[in-house]
Amino acid sequence: MVTKYREIDADSRIAIDADRLIVGERLPFDVFTKDKGIIKPLFDKGMVFTNISKEILKEKGISEVYISKEEDTTINNYLSKTADKKTSPYDDPVLFKQYSFHKEEHHQIDKSLLLPNTTINFSLFALDKFDIKTIVEALEKSPATINKSVLNITGDILIKKSDIPLYHDYLNSLLKETTLPDENRTKIKALAIKENSKIVIKDLLDDPRSGEKIKESNVLVNNMIDCLLENRDAIYSLLTLRGYDYYTYTHSVNVGALSISLGIAIDLKRDDIEKLGMGAILHDIGKSTISHEILNKQGKLNETEYRIMKNHVIEGEKLLHDHKEIPDESFDAVLQHHEKLTGKGYPFQLAGNNIKLFGRITAIADCYDALTTQRPYKPAFTPFYALSIISKETGDYDADLLKTFIKMLGKIR
Repeated sequence: MVTKYREIDADSRIAIDADRLIVGERLPFDVFTKDKGIIKPLFDKGMVFTNISKEILKEKGISEVYISKEEDTTINNYLSKTADKKTSPYDDPVLFKQYSFHKEEHHQIDKSLLLPNTTINFSLFALDKFDIKTIVEALEKSPATINKSVLNITGDILIKKSDIPLYHDYLNSLLKETTLPDENRTKIKALAIKENSKIVIKDLLDDPRSGEKIKESNVLVNNMIDCLLENRDAIYSLLTLRGYDYYTYTHSVNVGALSISLGIAIDLKRDDIEKLGMGAILHDIGKSTISHEILNKQGKLNETEYRIMKNHVIEGEKLLHDHKEIPDESFDAVLQHHEKLTGKGYPFQLAGNNIKLFGRITAIADCYDALTTQRPYKPAFTPFYALSIISKETGDYDADLLKTFIKMLGKIR
């Protein structure tokens, strides 16, 4: 049966009813929306369309979405899927609990650093919905060679938590590689800084009172600053963009990189950027006190769960309070990243000038990364659409900082 849709000639897009998007299926195409006559990105190809995604469309009054005309055949195949495919594993509490447990036993890595024909001594896994599948099997004493096909896999690439030290050695070996072109070396350096930062923050979330890991965090923040001062465009390599699930350690590094980059963009002094970076990269350390079931929950949190989640701000301050290596100014980012200038934020409902600069910067970075990261219960918005949403939150965020932030990320689409 041939599917009927309305073609938008001007933009080479095809319009379909939003309620025809299939819950529980990965989108095989990019999805766009129309806002005041302008076609804008909405959902990325590869994300899982969940019941929460459907709720978001309903809340925003979006009844029609748009797909590229070139995806004509893909659209027909997608819409012809049987009705029994409309049940999402994200709505199965048993499957989700099992997945949440196994997720904590793995570590998400950037596949950009998996160079073809490179030898690795740790196994690689692909996250496909709730399944974690082996894609490369390797051991410390039985290494394997990375095939180009690994880079074409849709979804997050994971390693076993126990293999993190081997991955760390792999990163260091890439940094010592002398045959890489200069442009590749610059990118790999930034990616390695990001990946090493994720490892340290993951360790710190497991042991938030570790003074050694706090010191390592300070070193990593300075590495980020050096990298960004040397090349402003390194921000695109330091960020993990459009992942297929949410990881607190990845989010923390993203917020750290975004905040540091914004601090540089507004010409803060080096010492102040270091303090900002420390607060930003540690802003969610309080989530180490929250159960994985709540952190990974599919769907909206109930009142009790939301109260527990909001408490991560206070818990974070408590955990970091005794670390003398952390400057007092860094706590502004930890305590105020959920405050809004309108006074509608938490935990203190601060408003206007009562929110310090580091709190304002980290709030923008945190919100942006939350919107552009897919979570078990909601889709990821494209960078363009996320910035549009933040811009419309009139009065919540510092307008001048937001303008600089948008300009800073001008190359991200």
